[in-house]
Amino acid sequence: MGGAAVRDLLGDVMTVLVTGATGSVGREVVRGLLESGVPVRAVTRDPRRAELPARAEVVAGDLERPAELRAALDGVSAVHLFPVPGGAREFAELAVRAGVRRIVVLSSASVLESGAGSLSAQQHAPVERAVEESGVAEWTHLRPGAFALNVLDWAADARTEGVVRLPFAAAAQALVHEADVAAVAVEALLGEGHAGRAYEITGPAAVSQREQVAAIAEAIGEPVRFEELTPEQARQALLGRGCPPEVAEMLLDYLAAAAESPDVPTATVRRLTGRPARRFDEWARDHAADFR
Repeated sequence: MGGAAVRDLLGDVMTVLVTGATGSVGREVVRGLLESGVPVRAVTRDPRRAELPARAEVVAGDLERPAELRAALDGVSAVHLFPVPGGAREFAELAVRAGVRRIVVLSSASVLESGAGSLSAQQHAPVERAVEESGVAEWTHLRPGAFALNVLDWAADARTEGVVRLPFAAAAQALVHEADVAAVAVEALLGEGHAGRAYEITGPAAVSQREQVAAIAEAIGEPVRFEELTPEQARQALLGRGCPPEVAEMLLDYLAAAAESPDVPTATVRRLTGRPARRFDEWARDHAADFR
């Protein structure tokens, strides 16, 4: 997608609105769009602290108050939508009235769960529905599985004690690099053939928690020991750190399932971007400074 600016269906240079622009995925989406020569309008609550590339037009906005984003939608052809369920329906309707023709939703693989679904599914599914029902000409849902970024929760113990304490050492996850999710988002925003599609996005292989800790130790060049907790010890540790009980149970249930049935990787990143998804050891090298 690099080179000349991408043009919309009317032949005009398209402007893409990126919400959640200072998040881990949003920052990468902004960068990828700019590298493709596309004008970017980046929405953040505090533009003074955004630290986004100078070529991006940074505007203040909050998806919890979508009416404030009317002006930001002016001249926009496509939107990268961060999942905020409370304001999603109003924002999507405003976007359609403003002439937006394509909305790409940063959703979650949790919406694929059966039954009532997890807290994550309850957050993301309403955003998907709001966009689908908005009347927008083209929508695409991105459904990443577990992010490799989640393991940053281990960083403090790795730095201070050289140990990571977790339950379910064998829990194997196909953790996805945030940059790969962003690369798929850029393709969905600028490419063709993605309308009405939902893409499940994972890393290239399921890696156990014990192997993840070993990869971090290798990346930082320092020993980091894995210490396995019982589920009850892990529950008490999570609650002691202020984790809501329902979130703690969701995490433990997910890890228990991943220990019995490892994540099944998808080929979405390779298929849509033309290159393989980044391995977990690559992510660990990219984030080595967080663990030193």
